[in-house]
Amino acid sequence: MTITPASTAAVDAAIASRRSVRAFLPTPVPRATIEQILAVAARAPSGTNTQPWKVHVLTGAAKTALSRDIRAAHDDPEERARHTEPYDYYPTEWRSPYIDRRRKIGWDLYSLLGIAKGDKTRMHEQHGRNYDFFDAPVGMIFTIDAVMRQGSWLDYGTFLQNIMIAARGRDLDTCPQQAFTQFHRIIARHLGLADGELVVCGMALGHADPEAVVNRLVTEREPVAAFARFHE
Repeated sequence: MTITPASTAAVDAAIASRRSVRAFLPTPVPRATIEQILAVAARAPSGTNTQPWKVHVLTGAAKTALSRDIRAAHDDPEERARHTEPYDYYPTEWRSPYIDRRRKIGWDLYSLLGIAKGDKTRMHEQHGRNYDFFDAPVGMIFTIDAVMRQGSWLDYGTFLQNIMIAARGRDLDTCPQQAFTQFHRIIARHLGLADGELVVCGMALGHADPEAVVNRLVTEREPVAAFARFHE
């Protein structure tokens, strides 16, 4: 395949337009489209071609049942406390500039939604929307074999990014969701995960709701000069 300026622009547009969508239309996504996206994404690189990813695609009743049980656990403080994450996604000790960026996106999101600082009830409800896959018609749960080490998790990131870019190329949107990891035991029960099959994250897939206020959120990125050093 020859790369032309037009194809370069299309790839760049798919990458630049990717965002975490938090409100979806109910419009179904054909299974054939989902399979195409996953097949393209599977071209992601992995050390010695180990391909450590496993994907559980949920639609219809299966998605509804999983969401129902996780939401029930999320909304019960005692039950929620019994569920812990299988791995540390975030640092145990935050420092600048990471904590500053984390806080900014949080308050930018809540400001859009009219959620006041300290309104824990509405914050809880908004966080709980993760477990409905933000009403997307397709939910995906990604898992990895526990024997795989840090390098394979890095490889996994390229696979996830490929899914999100391939989705954009088909005029679809996504939201990668770390929030699901806390309830990995519920997920394991619903999906029949094998022993040692760890939940990496979830992801919503579908058509963004253009009327939803929450989808107006645009996150900032540091300029290249802020994170790159050129050694010549």
